[in-house]
Amino acid sequence: MSKDLKNLIVKTGNEAIALAMKQINPDVVAAYPITPATEIMQIFSQYVADGEVTTEFIPVESEHSAMSACVGAAACGARTMTATSSQGLALMYEVLNIASGLRLPIVMAVANRALSAPINIHGDQSDTMGVRDCGWIQLYSETVQEVYDNFITAVKIAEACFLPVMVTMDGFILTHCLEPFKMEETKKIRQFLGQPKSLYSLLNQKITVGAIDFQDYYFEHKRQEAEAMKEAKGIIQRVDKDFQKNFGRRYDLFEQYQLADAEIVIIVAGSTAGIVKEVIDDLRRKDKKVGLLKIRVFRPWPYNELRKVLKEKKVIAVLDKADSYNSFSGPIGSEIRTALYNNCRAKIVNYIYGLGGRDITFDDISFVFNDLFKIIQYNKQTFEIKYLGVR
Repeated sequence: MSKDLKNLIVKTGNEAIALAMKQINPDVVAAYPITPATEIMQIFSQYVADGEVTTEFIPVESEHSAMSACVGAAACGARTMTATSSQGLALMYEVLNIASGLRLPIVMAVANRALSAPINIHGDQSDTMGVRDCGWIQLYSETVQEVYDNFITAVKIAEACFLPVMVTMDGFILTHCLEPFKMEETKKIRQFLGQPKSLYSLLNQKITVGAIDFQDYYFEHKRQEAEAMKEAKGIIQRVDKDFQKNFGRRYDLFEQYQLADAEIVIIVAGSTAGIVKEVIDDLRRKDKKVGLLKIRVFRPWPYNELRKVLKEKKVIAVLDKADSYNSFSGPIGSEIRTALYNNCRAKIVNYIYGLGGRDITFDDISFVFNDLFKIIQYNKQTFEIKYLGVR
């Protein structure tokens, strides 16, 4: 067995998040259970009960209360975390905006799950896409290793930007499936993160937080929040370089896979990227110039960086595991079209897939590429949005 394999452990995404939280040892964690994220807090609460962390663990009566407790703790300067999913995230909506508006560096794991109705407990990205404009940085994960790494870097990003961060993982595909990953030394993680940082603390400053803010200053405060999100791109890249220096794994705003010379590109976020990579490898063996752009950072949206790598492509397919119900495109599809408007000659098509956790297969991705090959062959685009794998 190689040295690298000896350093790997096998965990689910939920276990990896709970383990990362244990190693970080946050000051406060507030929690309310919801499938498929329940296990994160169940495992972490055992660490608390066993005295393996010094965290103040607050079980509450709803997800709205969980985020409210996080806001109170973070406003006092505490390193604060929680986890949720689907309807729980939707119930937090009011407080999500408060957390970002007050510039609180809260970190939250989100197990992506379909929104009701009808009731569905399986994974699509409609929950986090539904709160994409709440002022939270959003990091999407392909593997359990990325879930673990993203959660650790999220703490440093949040405390450098003074904005909250949500780390997402596809429900059941990542939350409950076992994958090998490298766990880092606890001491090294804590050195990497340093002491908790906050913009202010109610415990040692005479300030008012969350006061009424009418026409006189509200606009200026929201502009400051927007500027913080704009600056966050550079901060994320600096944190990623620091993470690579310390732990050897490299991340960026997005991942490019066989993209440099690709004429045909698929864009996707989350675990589906793994299947796309397999299909690309197969097509590359047949001398097809295909590639993948995997979205890691969805908020802030890296529009300038995307323009640079996509401007010469011929056809782009955007795969959305959520629908915007706008009769035009999914959420990532809209963002890509906006970013590339007047800056790209590619034909852009949007595929909605996997709603309610419906499987996406090797054959489905091959079908998408075949659609794109036909667009190039006939120089004609017959659709802008298509529903993939629906009866």
